[in-house]
Amino acid sequence: MRLARTEPTDQEPDIRARPPLVREFLLVAGLFLAYKFGRQAANGHVEEAFRNAGSVWDLERALHLPGEGAVQGLLLHSQPLTHAANTYYAAVHFPATALFLVWLYWRRPAHYVRSRRVLAALTAAALALHLLFPLAPPRMLPAAGLVDTGQVYGPTVYGQTPATDTMANQFAAMPSLHVGWAVMVAVGLIAASRSRWRRLWLLHPALTLFVVVGTANHYWLDAIVVVALLAVALAAFRLPISARTLPARLPEPGAWGSGDGVPVPVYASGVRSAISEVPVASGTYAGGAR
Repeated sequence: MRLARTEPTDQEPDIRARPPLVREFLLVAGLFLAYKFGRQAANGHVEEAFRNAGSVWDLERALHLPGEGAVQGLLLHSQPLTHAANTYYAAVHFPATALFLVWLYWRRPAHYVRSRRVLAALTAAALALHLLFPLAPPRMLPAAGLVDTGQVYGPTVYGQTPATDTMANQFAAMPSLHVGWAVMVAVGLIAASRSRWRRLWLLHPALTLFVVVGTANHYWLDAIVVVALLAVALAAFRLPISARTLPARLPEPGAWGSGDGVPVPVYASGVRSAISEVPVASGTYAGGAR
């Protein structure tokens, strides 16, 4: 008997698992606005943010993590490359995550529900850390000796005066949602697709990590902490069994066997009820006496 595959198939999406569109739009928009306003509420705390930055920098050196300057040095060899990295940081984060959710909603509804829950939990945990642990990014830390590539080479999403920036909270480096969301996009697409090339989606978080460190917007620890938080969220919100174990093949001729005591397998799409083994005695049919 050949075992059924457990990877997702290209079958039509189960529309019963798809939440109402308007409700989902309002929910996701509400979560985004709550996060943005929450970050604004965490603005300020300049002295504490710089004090925490010094502690994070010292901890990284004590842990013998590579210096962020080594990554930035690779960027600064080429002005077009630095500009491209700044553009990636500013323009890819939100659109990539939004397109990921839209595709899942339309093609993999069960995966969409789980991914939306994981992203919401991760973002809420990040907001709590932003409030409890304000952190100046390495581009602001004199001890780091790094260049603010956004201000020097452009483009940038931040104002020149961090303490009064009304567009974004520049003291919310820990953890890095750029990295956290990128990892979730890759994990979600790998779980929801069946292409042999699907693991190439891991290039997105890898490139994101290179960009956020190279542009001096985040420390290594910002990425490490967000990945740990994401692992907890993924463990808390698991895929439903139907989305994890979808049979992709019907039985081949002879798969039923012919001997006594052969278990009866279940292959019908959508059927999940367990059938116990039914031995057939010699000289009788399963339905009654001969």
